[in-house]
Amino acid sequence: QVQLVESGGGLVQPGGSLRLSCAASGTIFSIESMGWYRQAPGKQRELVAIITSGDSTNYADSVKGRFTISRDDAKNTVYLQMNSLKSEDTAVYYCKTDLRLTTGPVIRYWGQGTQVTVSS
Repeated sequence: QVQLVESGGGLVQPGGSLRLSCAASGTIFSIESMGWYRQAPGKQRELVAIITSGDSTNYADSVKGRFTISRDDAKNTVYLQMNSLKSEDTAVYYCKTDLRLTTGPVIRYWGQGTQVTVSS
C-alpha cells in the first residue's frame, strides 16, 4: 500500500511564503507524476501545479510566477514553494501522485490535505 504524507501548511500573512512537502512511501515501482491541487470552501478542487517524471511542469494561471513545484526522486517527495501568497490562495491543498506499484497500470493516490490560510 502507498501513503502520501503532506506537511508545511499553516497560517501566513499576505505576501508571505510557505513550502509544502508530500512524501510517498510504500513499495513503488515508478512515479509518473506528482502534483498539488487545492479546494477552497464552496469551490471545486482545482489543479495548482504538476510535475512529471521528465520534469515537465504545469501551473494554474493564478499561481504562475509565484509558486514553484519540484521533486526529489530519491525521496519520492514533491515540494510546492509558495511565494507572494494572497488571500485567495487560502484552501486545503492536496497532494496527488500517479504511480506504478509494479510494471502494471498507473494508480492514483491522494494525500489527506493540508490547510493553507492567508490572512492578516
